[in-house]
Parts: sequence; structure tokens; C-alpha cells
Amino acid sequence: MRPRAAAFNLLEEFLVQTKQTQRFWFIAVLLVGTFTMSISQSSLSTAYPTLMQYFNLPAATIQWLTTGFMLVMCVMMPVSPWLLKNIPFKRLFLGILVIFDVGTLIILLAPNFVMMMTGRVLEAIAVGVLFPAYQSVMLMITPETKRGSTMGVAGLVMGSALAVGPIISGIVLRFTTWQGLFVVFLVIITLVFIASLFTIKSVMTLAPSSIDFISIICSVGIIGVLYVVNQIGQASNWAFNFALLALSLVALAFFVWRQFQLTQPLLELRVLKTFNYDLAVLLTAISYIALIVVTIIFPLYYQKVLGVSPFISGLALVPGAVVLSILNPLTGKLADRFGFKQVMLTGMLLICLGWLILTLFAAHMNLGLMMILAALIEGGNAFVMMPAVTLGANALPDQLIAHGTAVITTVRQILGSAGVAVATLILVNATHVLQNRGVDISQAQIGGYRAVFLTFLIVELCGLVLAFMVRDTKKKA
Repeated sequence: MRPRAAAFNLLEEFLVQTKQTQRFWFIAVLLVGTFTMSISQSSLSTAYPTLMQYFNLPAATIQWLTTGFMLVMCVMMPVSPWLLKNIPFKRLFLGILVIFDVGTLIILLAPNFVMMMTGRVLEAIAVGVLFPAYQSVMLMITPETKRGSTMGVAGLVMGSALAVGPIISGIVLRFTTWQGLFVVFLVIITLVFIASLFTIKSVMTLAPSSIDFISIICSVGIIGVLYVVNQIGQASNWAFNFALLALSLVALAFFVWRQFQLTQPLLELRVLKTFNYDLAVLLTAISYIALIVVTIIFPLYYQKVLGVSPFISGLALVPGAVVLSILNPLTGKLADRFGFKQVMLTGMLLICLGWLILTLFAAHMNLGLMMILAALIEGGNAFVMMPAVTLGANALPDQLIAHGTAVITTVRQILGSAGVAVATLILVNATHVLQNRGVDISQAQIGGYRAVFLTFLIVELCGLVLAFMVRDTKKKA
């Protein structure tokens, strides 16, 4: 009996190790694919001058490669829970990779800006579906007691990729053309597709249902609202813009109303009835605003005020990205051990301190100090964004996690897009006002950046207040 028992124990140990190995490669391939796609979101910020020259178009048009990307993501995110419930995850993930690869290939072959924008839309569709989906999968396959650590790794992917995008772009542009960046994406995602055939499993429970196309059409109102926000301060047809804004707001109001009327809504907004979850939504969005504004605005400050090259401005983001990468997994463990409130309060204090120093000393910055402050703000983000996602998931029943992560991700993306638009709007208009008053161009630019820093200091102070309201509670039954 003993040899049999020993053999059985060895077999059981082998099966456990095999399962753990499969889980490791499942998560690794999922995160590599997500990381690469996430890089594509912010990677073009340092390539704007190159693309402006290549297509002979102004910055206001080229920036739609990023802004339009983010808007399409916002529309696709609410569809993600339905896709998770109706399509086996392996098939869904492979489809996402194919869509992204096709979009990237179109960009590489694009003879004009319209074709490049078409490719970016396809990439955005893939990323918009994947972001909530991968978070839902990570949460569902992880015990609640370890979710903080797991989502810390997920935060490493999302936050670090956003910060790394401009860095990689700057390095690639130093040694090759802008097409080289998309060659990198194409190669990596193709390799991920091949690996996924052997490693990705369908781990989500299916609950087939019909999709509400009316809700999808109404959700496009998000694009209308953010488009009008982007037009503020620009010479445009404001009669059309006001009509579009009104129509978009009506569509979004109808979308919200309809979700509460349907027995199987596209996006389960009833999750917003949970207090801790609502705080989690706002905190992850507010911390994300700080991160994405740093990623987009700081390279502009480096180039326009400090006079460094795009390559150097990209490399200047490295310390912040490194800090973010190191802290993200650690803050998840800290949240599991000490509670979410203490961790998120720490993060919001770090973020507020960074914006406060920027506001007070905007005219006395150098590259080294700016890099330290970027690292301070991005480090604070590591203490807030993904711990807030985990806090929100723990406040909900398991069957609502997919909807909960979709709502958090959608709101985060919408407010992040709005944050970039508002930052750009304030920067341009404040600089223009100061120039009209006879202020020297260099001082006017500094004044514009100070106005941006002050605005986001106020936003992050609101986040600090919300962090004080968090309740560390057990998971909802």
C-alpha cells in the first residue's frame, strides 16, 4: 500500500505543478498581449512631429490618432461583459489579437492619414474589448485574499505600458521610421497569437443572451461629448457642435435609463448602488487622469520649455515608469495586508504633493526635478489605481465582476480622455491669453503649464477626500 500511496502522492503533486505551470503561462501570455496593446495607446505622443511632416497635416488633426483611439475604446468597453458571457474566452482573445494585427497591418501599408486612422480604429476596438475582459478574467481566477497582489501585476501592465509607450516610441524613432513602431506591435502580437493557441483556456462561465444594439448605438454619444470637448478653444462650427453635444447627451441619458429597464442590460449600472464601488470608480479614474496627463503633457514641457529632443523627452519618462513598475505589485500586497484605505490615502497624498510642487515652482523646473516629480506622481498612481479596481470587485458579487470592471474601465477611459482634452485646452488658451497681454512667449508657456498643474492639483485633492471615505469591508456575499 505504501508504494501505491507514494505513487499517488507523486501523481497528485505532478498534477498540481502542471496546473500551476498552465496557470502561469495563461497569465503570462494574457499580460504580454495586453501590455503590447496598451503601449499602442500612448506610443504616438512623441511621434506627432514626425507624423505631421509625413502626412503634411497640423497637430490638431494628427492628435486624433490618440484621441480617436481612446474614444473608440470607450464605446467598446461596455460591450466587453456581453462578449465574455457569450463567446468562449479563448476564441474571444484570439479574435481580439487578429483584429489588432489587421489594424496594425493597415497602418503599415497606409498611403494616407484616413487609412492610418482606419487601422487605429481597429486597434482601438481590440484594446477596448480586452482591457475590461482581461481584468475580469484575472479577478475570477484569483482567490479574494490574493486579488490585491494579482491586480498589482495587472496594474503593472496597464500603468507601466501607458508610461512606457512614449519611451519606446522615442527609441524606435531614433533608429527607424514611425512604421518601425507598428512593425514591433505586429511581430509581438503575432507571436502572442501563436502562443495563445496552446496556453489560453476558456475560463469564464457562459450565459448566452441577445445583445441590445440600441444601447450600443446610444453609447456612441460618448464620442460626441468628448469630440465637442476637444473642439473648445478651436475655430469650428459651433452651431454644429452644440447640436452634436445636445444629441449626444440625450443619447447617453437614454442609454443609462435603458440599462435600468432591461433584464439583461448591456452594462449593469446597478453596481453603482454600492458605496465602496462608487468610490473605487472615482478613485481609479482620478488616479488614471494624473498618470495619463503626466504621460502626455510632460513630454511637451520637456520639448517646448526645456528644449530637449523627442528622444530625450521619451527617455526622461523612464524613471517614472520604473517606479510605477516596481511599486504596482508591491501595493497590491500592501492592500491585502493593511487594507485599501491606508494604501490609497498614501497614493493620493503622493500625487497631490507632486502636483503642488509643480504648481508652486513651474517657472524653476529643470529636467532632473521634472523626472523626480513624474516618478512621484506615477508612484502615487501605483498606490491607487489597481487597488481601487480590486476594492470595487470585492464590493460586488462574483456574477457582477465582469460588469463592474467594465464600468470602472469605461469611466476611467472617458475621464482620462477628458483629462487630456482639458489639459491641452487649458495649456493652449492660458498661453494665448498671456501672450495677448504682452507676456514673453517663454513666460507665457510656463504660465500655461502652471494653469494645467493647478487644475489637476484641484482634481487630485478631490481624490484625496474620496480616499478618506473608503470603508475597508469584507466581500459582498
